[in-house]
Amino acid sequence: KKLAEKIRISGGGRCNFTNLNTMPDNFISSNPHFCRSALARYSPQDFIALVKKHNLAYSEKTLGQLFCDDGSEAIITLLRDECDAAGVKRYMSCEIEEVKHTPYAADAGIGKKAKFYVSTSRGEFEAVSLVVATGGLSIPKTGATPFGYHVAEQFGIPITKLKAGLVPLTFAPDEWKPYADLTGVSFPAIVTTGKQSFRESLLVTHRGLSGPVILQASSYWQPGEALHINLLPDCDVETLLTEQKTSKKLLSNYLIQWFPKSFAEIWCEQNKSFENKPLNQYNDKQRKAIAVQLHDWQVIPSGTQGYTKAEVTCGGVDTHALSSKTMECLEVPGLYFIGEVVDVTGQLGGYNFQWAWASGFAAGQAV
Repeated sequence: KKLAEKIRISGGGRCNFTNLNTMPDNFISSNPHFCRSALARYSPQDFIALVKKHNLAYSEKTLGQLFCDDGSEAIITLLRDECDAAGVKRYMSCEIEEVKHTPYAADAGIGKKAKFYVSTSRGEFEAVSLVVATGGLSIPKTGATPFGYHVAEQFGIPITKLKAGLVPLTFAPDEWKPYADLTGVSFPAIVTTGKQSFRESLLVTHRGLSGPVILQASSYWQPGEALHINLLPDCDVETLLTEQKTSKKLLSNYLIQWFPKSFAEIWCEQNKSFENKPLNQYNDKQRKAIAVQLHDWQVIPSGTQGYTKAEVTCGGVDTHALSSKTMECLEVPGLYFIGEVVDVTGQLGGYNFQWAWASGFAAGQAV
């Protein structure tokens, strides 16, 4: 109903439209090499050139993330103007009711091609190519639906396992109750899940953990797995505590140089490996135990906040069924899948938009 709603709300309305550091390693897929071709053929510099062509100012925030200084509406206008210049017709508030297909007939004469017939609330359309760019299940308020997956299944194309990605993680209410009052507390940390580690800001919420570092980890986290959180990645805690072994300061009060006092107190109270007492009352073994907990605080989330809060959908149309050069279905000529509907999911920081631009360019060159 609204044009480019996901772009409009992205980056807090500023639109993190690409990332200078885009590499295949920034993407999750059951077929890790699939994204290489498209990303190589349409790079961040290509989209930056388009931004410059439209005289839009942009800024680099951190870690290669580029934001539009004029906000997401400027990027939407850019894309709309490019479509208008190419003669693209838009049909808003148009519901697709059915997709039919007449396969290519080898004996039907030269020029006979497959055709797609799309029935909608605004009439019938037919074309020799059909590009599905309907996104995933994340943020349903923007109009997200499983339509793209249904089209794929209609043509016998497999869908890999779907899950919410770039999403806050939740904990059992009783387990998290002591931390619930710390909502809004934030500090830098390293979070590791499986073989993946990320270093960014961590945010405590009333239901669990969020912030960029948790969103990154969430796409890789599997239910039942523990998160390993290094709360003080820049410190050798055991050495620091040893240097303070004559101090009468409480451990929680010592930690407030790095954490808000409220977090330091509750974290110490909830930790069963040691008591919160003056630093001069710990022995070497206890200091080591404290250091281990601060460098490797292990917590097991109960789940995620789901697609309502997820920025992306992990999984999608199986890339083994698509051409990596054109995004065309190998068994159904003329049928293409691009963007988030495909089993290619970027990390946080503009990577998913870059995949949208790159996969769209790949298909656009072919149709």
